[in-house]
Amino acid sequence: MSQQKNLKSGSRIRDWFKSVKIFKLRRRHINRSLSLNFNLTGRILHWLMATLILSTMFIGLGMMTSLSSRPWLIDLHIPIGVAILFLCILRFLNRIINPIPALPSDMPKIEKKMAHFMHWVMYAFMLALPITGWGQLSAGGFQAKLSQNIILPSLIDQNPVLYAWLHDIHRGLAWSLFFIVVGHLSIALLHALVIKDGIFSSMTRGKGKIKKETKRPSA
Repeated sequence: MSQQKNLKSGSRIRDWFKSVKIFKLRRRHINRSLSLNFNLTGRILHWLMATLILSTMFIGLGMMTSLSSRPWLIDLHIPIGVAILFLCILRFLNRIINPIPALPSDMPKIEKKMAHFMHWVMYAFMLALPITGWGQLSAGGFQAKLSQNIILPSLIDQNPVLYAWLHDIHRGLAWSLFFIVVGHLSIALLHALVIKDGIFSSMTRGKGKIKKETKRPSA
């Protein structure tokens, strides 16, 4: 009998520890979801990627307009593109681990849906552009050089027809992303300077918590 009691008490203690652990995990997740701002890693990745994307766009324009500068611009364009691909993967993983802040409650539902949709569209473009550029180099028989000693392996075999297709796709994606970035920047400035609802500051400030509304006693 005493052995059975010990077993029961031991199982109760284990159940209690499990319930405490689950409660702490839930509380941690709730605190993250209540965060007003993106975490530090997310903010660093965002602004670093924004700088690299704008840089590689202007480098791409230079590659199309200046034949004399094209060789060294290509040598600069390739490692930046690979860096964007790598950082995009890191940013996606950070998003899974650290939930993004909720949009303002008074924001229309259609705008919230469009914001989330365009967010994933930008992720798709940031992944597709480096991959199509890498594939384009491989199909054309060119090396994807990150430096003199670091050369990426070919994604596909050399194929002139596929090279032409990937070249047009890569250029079309680049122009599309350019207009998306211009729209994204315009909307960000609108929220920062006109609406002032905290969406822009969520990517520039540190951690914060949503303030709970307290009811004032009636007079």
